[in-house]
Amino acid sequence: MNHRKLSAGEIPGTYHITAPVTEAELLSIAQAFARRRLAKGRKITQPALAFEYLQVLLQDYEHEVFSAIFLDSQHRVIKFEELFRGTIDSASVYPREVVKKALACNAGAIILVHNHPSGDPEPSDADRRITQRLKDALGLVEVRVIDHIVVGSEGCESFAEKGYL
Repeated sequence: MNHRKLSAGEIPGTYHITAPVTEAELLSIAQAFARRRLAKGRKITQPALAFEYLQVLLQDYEHEVFSAIFLDSQHRVIKFEELFRGTIDSASVYPREVVKKALACNAGAIILVHNHPSGDPEPSDADRRITQRLKDALGLVEVRVIDHIVVGSEGCESFAEKGYL
């Protein structure tokens, strides 16, 4: 990733490309910016604010990846972490491991995230079941599940916005 091919624009948040870049380099740069937007200390007031960053990070996987954004009690990011990898249409998710990670980083809240390699972000029944299991397990240690976001190339779906939580 060669960021020397970018220079800051006159308007904050804009950049000039100073040398030719490949598609792979552009994707790499976009992923670096997305990771920075989910960096420690950033406040997530609405899960929809994280959609575009999560889509950049997760939409191109050919297998399911289950991740979490661990938040403090003020909903500031503690860390974004990939927790489990699966196959083309499922990933095994272990509530015990998610609880251990949440406690290890002293999270007060969590946003669950996973991708659908098919591109369709519509939550499945299995997605709804594991979300409820995680919500129950995390609730025992007072970690609030504020959303579960499903990422696909066609967009993102929020469990909170759909009224599933």
